Amino acid sequence: MVSLKRIYTIAGLILAIVILSIVAFTTWYTVDESDQAVILTFGKVEEGITEPGLHFKLPWPVQSVEKLSKETFSLQFGYEEKDGEIKDFPDETKMITGDENIVLADLVVQWKITDPEKYLYNAEDPEEILYDATSSSLRSIIGGSKIDDALTSGKAEIEADVRELLTSLIGKYDIGISVLAVKLQDVELPNDDVRKAFTDVTDARETANTKINEAEKYKNQRMNEAEGEKKALASKAEGEKAARLERARGDVAVFNKLYGEYKNNPDITRERLVIETLEQVLPGAEIYIMNDDGNTMKYFPIRPLEKEQPKQKEEGGADNE
Repeated sequence: MVSLKRIYTIAGLILAIVILSIVAFTTWYTVDESDQAVILTFGKVEEGITEPGLHFKLPWPVQSVEKLSKETFSLQFGYEEKDGEIKDFPDETKMITGDENIVLADLVVQWKITDPEKYLYNAEDPEEILYDATSSSLRSIIGGSKIDDALTSGKAEIEADVRELLTSLIGKYDIGISVLAVKLQDVELPNDDVRKAFTDVTDARETANTKINEAEKYKNQRMNEAEGEKKALASKAEGEKAARLERARGDVAVFNKLYGEYKNNPDITRERLVIETLEQVLPGAEIYIMNDDGNTMKYFPIRPLEKEQPKQKEEGGADNE
C-alpha cells in the first residue's frame, strides 16, 4: 500500500510539473522586428500584434499564436530564379496582343501581408490566388495593347495598368494582401524569325521617322528663311516709302519757297527756272543770254567766258611768280 501511494504521489508530481511547464512555456512569446502575430482563442482570432518584443497570453490550449512576416515578398510570374540560375516557363507567359501578335511576357510582383487574419482564414492558399490574379491581369492588359507598345515605349503604361487591375482583383478577394509594385521583366517575340522580322519593320519605321524629321527640319528652315526675306523686303519697302515721303516733303518745301519768290519777282524767277531746267535737260549745251530789240541780235557767251576765267587766273598766278 505504501508503495502504491508513493507511485500515485510521484505521478501526480510529474503531471503537475508537466502542466506547470506547459503553462510556463506557452504563456509568453516574442515577436521579432520583421514579424507580426495574431492571437487565437480556441481557434478564433482575437487580436493582432505588430509591436516587437516579449508578450504574454493565456496558456495552451486556451490561446495560441500565429506569426507571419512583415517583409516584402516577390512573386515571379513566368520564370523562377534560384541560386543565380533563371528557369523560364514559356507556356505560362505566352499571350496574344490586341493586334493579334504572340508575345512572351513575364513580370515580378512585390507584395506584403497587411491583414494577418484575412491572410490566414479568408483563403486556403492566398499566394496561389495572387498568382492566378497576376496572370489574369497581365493577359487582360497585354490583350488590349499593341505589340509595339508591349515591346518598346509602352511598358511603363502596361505596368501601371496591370498593377491597377491586380490591386482591384486582390481587393475583391479580400485575402489580406497588398500589391506594392509590378515590374515587367521581359517582353519578347516567340522565335528568332519573328524577332528578326519585327526588328526589320522597326528599323524601317525609325528610318522613315528620321526622314520625316529631316524633311520637317528643312521645311522649317526654309520657312524661317522665307519669313526673314519677307521681313527684309517689308523693311526695305518701308524705308523706301519713308525716303520718298521725305523727298516729296522736300520738293513741296522747295516749291513753296520758289512760289514765294515767284510771287515777289515773277520775271526773274521764271527766267531762273527756265535756265535751271535747260541745264538739267541739256547739260552739254552752250547757253547764251540774248536781248532782241527787233533790230540787231546780241548775245552774251557765258560758257566761253567761264572757260577763259580759269585761264586768266592761271596766267595771273604765273606773272606774280
